[in-house]
Amino acid sequence: MFTSGLKMENFDASLSTYFRAWLGPRDTRVKGWFLLDSYIPTLVCSVIYLLMVWLGPKYMRDRQPFSCRGVLVLYNLGLTLLSLYMFYELVTGVWEGRYNFFCQGTRSAGESDMKIIRVLWWYYFSKLIEFMDTFFFILRKNNHQITVLHVYHHASMLNIWWFVMNWVPCGHSYFGATLNSFIHVLMYSYYGLSSVPSMRPYLWWKKYITQGQLVQFVLTIIQTSCGVLWRCSFPLGWLYFQIGYMISLIALFTNFYIQTYNKKGASRRKDYLKDHQNGSVTAVNGHASSFSPLDGSAKPRKLRKD
Repeated sequence: MFTSGLKMENFDASLSTYFRAWLGPRDTRVKGWFLLDSYIPTLVCSVIYLLMVWLGPKYMRDRQPFSCRGVLVLYNLGLTLLSLYMFYELVTGVWEGRYNFFCQGTRSAGESDMKIIRVLWWYYFSKLIEFMDTFFFILRKNNHQITVLHVYHHASMLNIWWFVMNWVPCGHSYFGATLNSFIHVLMYSYYGLSSVPSMRPYLWWKKYITQGQLVQFVLTIIQTSCGVLWRCSFPLGWLYFQIGYMISLIALFTNFYIQTYNKKGASRRKDYLKDHQNGSVTAVNGHASSFSPLDGSAKPRKLRKD
């Protein structure tokens, strides 16, 4: 036990040395914060998530799906309220700190920077909570919704934001998180309402959520590019990385949108996109079967009436 703990500490120290050599010194303002001192917990959570994606459908293959309706209502309500809180706090923090849209450093707004950092920690932590989206897919046997897009988006965000929180936890990092929090207010409120069967006929905005996500990615690229053109103290490498990551999401979400909402996609939806992921209609947030399911053994099944 002692030897294993020592090896883990050595591994953690090696990672820290590597990250420092690659990215420079960490931001000391988040030292001691939950989950941020070591990358290992985030890495372990990500590995467990990927194992769940791989083994979960196999475990549920010969079992009856769970409804989870009551839990889903509470889960989506909680994420809706958390997203609303983050959006409000980010907007007010940016306003109070007089953040510059074109480029904002990480140490130029005093206490407002600390407000942004505190909110962005919750944003990072929310990405861990959102692993439950996939868990509910598995329990409800909606395996066709566990797509490459879905897994890539969920697994990558938690890891990316661990690095963001340790090196650039405020400044120009605020913009994408602010837009995403607003989109998630719309998205998780939709999920929660669609967990209630009687509400489903009145839900009309699922298509516009995906459109909003694409607009979010484009606006984030524009705002990030401003930081490249109008320089400030925000590290340039992070800006280039964010632009590249946003391009990957635009490519994946655009393919999803085309496959889901063109005429051919509309015909497929009529046949079997009646199921509700995480308690919601599947064609939202890359959760439709526009990409092949990771579990190639998924078979059509009789739909529940819940």
